[in-house]
Amino acid sequence: MTRLLAAALALLALTACAPPAPTASAGKLVVAGYGGSYQQAFEQAVLPEFEKTCGCQVTYIAGSSTDTVAKLKAQKDAPQIDVALIDDGPQAQAAEAGLLAALDPAAVTRLAKVEKVARLPGDVGVGFAMTATGLAYNSKWYADNGLPAPRKLSDLADPKLKGKVVLPSISNTYGVGALMLAAREGDGTVESGFAGVKKVAANAFTFDTTADVSNYFLQGQAVASVWGGSRVETLADKNFPIKFAYPEEGAIPLLATANVVAKAPHADLAQKFVNALLEPAIQQKLAAEGYDGPTVTDATLDAALAQRVVGPEQAAGMTPLDWKDVNGNRAAWTDRWTKEVEQ
Repeated sequence: MTRLLAAALALLALTACAPPAPTASAGKLVVAGYGGSYQQAFEQAVLPEFEKTCGCQVTYIAGSSTDTVAKLKAQKDAPQIDVALIDDGPQAQAAEAGLLAALDPAAVTRLAKVEKVARLPGDVGVGFAMTATGLAYNSKWYADNGLPAPRKLSDLADPKLKGKVVLPSISNTYGVGALMLAAREGDGTVESGFAGVKKVAANAFTFDTTADVSNYFLQGQAVASVWGGSRVETLADKNFPIKFAYPEEGAIPLLATANVVAKAPHADLAQKFVNALLEPAIQQKLAAEGYDGPTVTDATLDAALAQRVVGPEQAAGMTPLDWKDVNGNRAAWTDRWTKEVEQ
């Protein structure tokens, strides 16, 4: 979900820990996190300076959140990873399985500055970047066709949108978000969620499994979807007329979390690394480069940028998913979705 560019990562290297004595060695820190541009920027801009500053060696292992959790499970008895950067859904699974350690408030002193929505149960991990799952729409197409901006999921069931909607598959987090938005708009039950999603699915021309629907919008195939706010803003930077709408029933927070692995080989350094991610300077750069909203209360943004990320007001209006419940039912919901929604 989160894309760290070189400028943000360089700051991380400077703030992660204090310089050691010339002969000191902090060992070898292993961080597992997102791949792609995130990994490239990390390896080019952060690791050399981080190693120099901390007197340590750093190995970065790239993979999706589910891949990282699978590695943690396989290494449970002899962990080889110190820090895991994963989305909040898989994070809940890892925490329940005992794969993650509680953060030490004496080391992660920035915890007191973290927004409530980004604090995790028992402080086992913490959200260090935040976006929202809501409604994305082509504002020019909507205006040209006399449609008001969508304000709830059921607005995507408008007959004028027939064949113009791309829905995320339940195999990715946005698909779960779509189901939960429909449930919230109904009576709060999964039954009403499926009923609502099926109405919107009648307008869908496809169900995306990649969590990146950019090309569908750019090619004119899609004019509306359930998507993330940061992804919408990234596409808008290409001068594309796309906007993000917070649903009336409440957007769903989507967190990138930083976690110290249970029995991590270098737990002390891992705790300092997590604390560094919560520094205002890092949070501000995350917002500027990837449109990820700050999760700490003392990060300040300029007015124009603040309008493009999840801010304190939006965060206060969002209700996190009960990931324990979601993960416990995910397999059954996926089977039902396949049979009833993507038919």
